[in-house]
Amino acid sequence: QVYLVESGGGLVQAGGSLRLSCAASGRTFTRYTMGWFRQAQGKEREFVGIINYSGGTTYYADSVKGRFTISRDDAKDTVYLQMNNLKPDDTAVYYCAAALYPYRSFPGAALPGDFGFWGQGTQVTVSS
Repeated sequence: QVYLVESGGGLVQAGGSLRLSCAASGRTFTRYTMGWFRQAQGKEREFVGIINYSGGTTYYADSVKGRFTISRDDAKDTVYLQMNNLKPDDTAVYYCAAALYPYRSFPGAALPGDFGFWGQGTQVTVSS
């Protein structure tokens, strides 16, 4: 079991920045690819980005590419989502997730079903 706790959400004006954190505990964090997803009210959960377990390669959804950056600190068992130039369309509950299986990397976008462990989510609201 991997336990995940997100933090850092809040209310920000358009053009502003936020950094979300996701602290992990349980199984060895370094073995897992980590993902960020978001879900706006009334919409399905959508892929934001991933950071692979080995080497930390990243991949982002087109809607956030160039504005969001995912990083991980394996010494702290924490993954981050730096969000810059936020837009009202970025308003959603943001979830971090750990891959369903260890030692699995993704060359591109991933699906929610590829992830087996989820945090409780943190609300991000961007005002216009």
